[in-house]
Amino acid sequence: MFKSNAWKLGLLLLALVFTLAACGGSDDNTDENAGDQNNDQEQSSDEETESYTVEHAMGEETIDGDPERIVVLTNHGTEALLSLGIEPVGAVQSWTGDPWYDHISDDMEGVEVVGTESNINLEAIAALEPDLILANKMRQEEHYDKLSKIAPTVFEETLRGDWKINFELIAEAVNMEEEGQQVLDDYQQRVEDLRTKLEEENKLDTKVSMVRFMPSDVRIYHKDSFSGIILDEIGLARPESQDVDDFAAKGVTKERIGEMDGDVIFYFTYQPEGEDGKAVESEWVNDPLWNNLEAVQAGNAYEVSDTIWNTAGGVRAANLMLDDLEEKLLSE
Repeated sequence: MFKSNAWKLGLLLLALVFTLAACGGSDDNTDENAGDQNNDQEQSSDEETESYTVEHAMGEETIDGDPERIVVLTNHGTEALLSLGIEPVGAVQSWTGDPWYDHISDDMEGVEVVGTESNINLEAIAALEPDLILANKMRQEEHYDKLSKIAPTVFEETLRGDWKINFELIAEAVNMEEEGQQVLDDYQQRVEDLRTKLEEENKLDTKVSMVRFMPSDVRIYHKDSFSGIILDEIGLARPESQDVDDFAAKGVTKERIGEMDGDVIFYFTYQPEGEDGKAVESEWVNDPLWNNLEAVQAGNAYEVSDTIWNTAGGVRAANLMLDDLEEKLLSE
């Protein structure tokens, strides 16, 4: 009886030893796995917080990780972000629209208005707790110090010249240079395709005139304007008085209506809320001098969107302007 019990006790002790050994091995594996997970988390955290430096109009800005809460203080900047698949948390109101241009409004649901380009709301910007602010020196230079205290801030130099320069800076600022280059490549391909079509139809030498009506001004647009640069990229001709490296002839009087002529005239009207640009347009296009222009007589004077041809100034507007040119010039 005693021997039998001793034998059984020995078996129990032996089983206990194996059990403890197994538990010890399991703990070791668990510790190793936990260590691997911790290492993975640390590596992932390092990747997420990797910083990069952007040179801009006000100096250099170092940005930690990929920004997710972006406030943009230019209208063309809003288009740039949307083209990269980014919805900003805050943006300046469009120059026309309630509060956004029609061609971007569907993608701006839930975006907070933070003033206008020329009158930003610093309190509204700060309340959004952004991790990146995109701005422009010509519009907001006086606010740089305050903006840069809210979040990393990148400033464009100018609003003049080729819109693609500012687009490239924005793509760099959001750490999406490759994606930005693809957007530009797609646009450039469209320019080349339209040029080829116009060449095939012998219409590349069409002299394109551009006129803008405003509540307090009338302008003839030259080559160094948003739409003028696009016409130049395509290779379209311009009337002699407009074929100059300048922005626009401002304060044009009716004695200069002859300078508005071309093979084709595209005219657009700025209609801000509370002002009547359309009344100015109506006065001019119903004037006998306008109606004596060769392009008007030939039925080649086209009203187009001021937003697309001038005011928005972004990548989406540029592509929509190409649509207008293809429709009007190749349907004649």
